[in-house]
Amino acid sequence: MNRDEIQQLKKVLSAPKNIVIIPHKSPDGDAIGSTLGLYHYLKKKSHNVAVIAPNDYPEFLKWMPGEDTIIKFDTQEQEAINKINAAELIFTLDFNDLERIGEMKTAVENTKAVFVMIDHHQQPEKYAAYTYSDATMSSTSEMVYHFIHFIDETPVINKDIASCLYVGIMTDTGSFRFSSTSSVTHKVISNLIEQGAENDAIHNAVYDSYSIGRLHLLGCALKNLTYLEAYNTAFISLSSKELEENNFKKGDTEGFVNYGLSLKGVKFAAIFIENAQEKIIKISLRSKGKFDVNTFARKHFNGGGHINASGGRSTDSLQTTVTRFRALLEEYKSELENS
Repeated sequence: MNRDEIQQLKKVLSAPKNIVIIPHKSPDGDAIGSTLGLYHYLKKKSHNVAVIAPNDYPEFLKWMPGEDTIIKFDTQEQEAINKINAAELIFTLDFNDLERIGEMKTAVENTKAVFVMIDHHQQPEKYAAYTYSDATMSSTSEMVYHFIHFIDETPVINKDIASCLYVGIMTDTGSFRFSSTSSVTHKVISNLIEQGAENDAIHNAVYDSYSIGRLHLLGCALKNLTYLEAYNTAFISLSSKELEENNFKKGDTEGFVNYGLSLKGVKFAAIFIENAQEKIIKISLRSKGKFDVNTFARKHFNGGGHINASGGRSTDSLQTTVTRFRALLEEYKSELENS
């Protein structure tokens, strides 16, 4: 987003508007944190704002300020469509392709609203009038923090905004340990704490509120972990039966893929999760160093994301998907040895 676009958008936002903010399908901590952070800011500036999520999200995010106002398209479709049709501005956060909002896409494409994209994934589509895209950023929540300062010179960030943005940055950086965490990220976090974000309470709310079922599922996942030393790779698979046996709830597998990456010598980790309802295998990919899982996901598993963190999907069976993944590793053996 260049200086002229910032000035234009400041002018657009200088008077109250009907605004809708949308995260991607199955929103994670960054998606909910960034949308709610922006929601509180725009409400503070007297806009009429609604956050509409394509579907539900994990329980560990439902304590966040303003969460109870989020409209879920899959269960509140008509209310969501009415808001979308009345919108003058639509912000899309933490995704850069309208395919990522699932069944909402048709309703969103038919609106006459002006689109604003804020996102940190690679290869953005060109659907927005205003695009703030930066794949070097730690998170969309960090970008929302910068966006607020781009368009508002006053120190407007309060405790609610700070808390939501803190959640997004914390979760998308793996509690600040991923390589995307820059010195600027730490400065942003410092400011958010100064503005009221309670870092210990937020960490406890997100990471220390697990159900017994989730811990049993983690045990199952670790038991299923396979280490392929020849390829510096580890992967986990979880069947729909295993999910059911451990009382799976949305968000329970968050972060499981990182256990594979924590093994000494591993540079590439994956998790394959069978989703019986959608009849797909959901795939999360992580890497260390220069191995590009974004390219790997786009080429082989209809996905994408970041160089070191991406996702994908397969319509094959769980066993067939894992077999195909293992076969692909031979093609990348040299790269995995040298990355």
